Amino acid sequence: MLIRNLLDCPEFKAGDNTLLRELFHPDKQAIALQYSFAHATVPVGKTSTPHALKTSEVYYILSGEGKMHIQDEVQLVKPGDGIYIPPHARQFIENIGTEPLMFICIVDPAWQPEDEIVYASSEQDQR
Repeated sequence: MLIRNLLDCPEFKAGDNTLLRELFHPDKQAIALQYSFAHATVPVGKTSTPHALKTSEVYYILSGEGKMHIQDEVQLVKPGDGIYIPPHARQFIENIGTEPLMFICIVDPAWQPEDEIVYASSEQDQR
């Protein structure tokens, strides 16, 4: 049996500038998973950097309020919302609330650095 507590997982800044804690990744544990499972945080007033993955991704909002940007679409998101992000879609999320925006990220197949493209954006640099 493998049980991981969030606070036992080291926090690091991901390529898109979210604060990430990876709970499960098939490259890091001897588990039969095809996907990776992580907890992400975007601080108040911050925005993740626009990026795209070659793989599909799902966010599940745990707390806070945000604006999700996928390609040219923008939607408000709140706790309980699940968001599907298709492969190769340019995406980022803004924290528009008064508390940290926290969500689960599931990447399938499991996240790999070479599968991510991080975009530079003058709009994002101003935030």
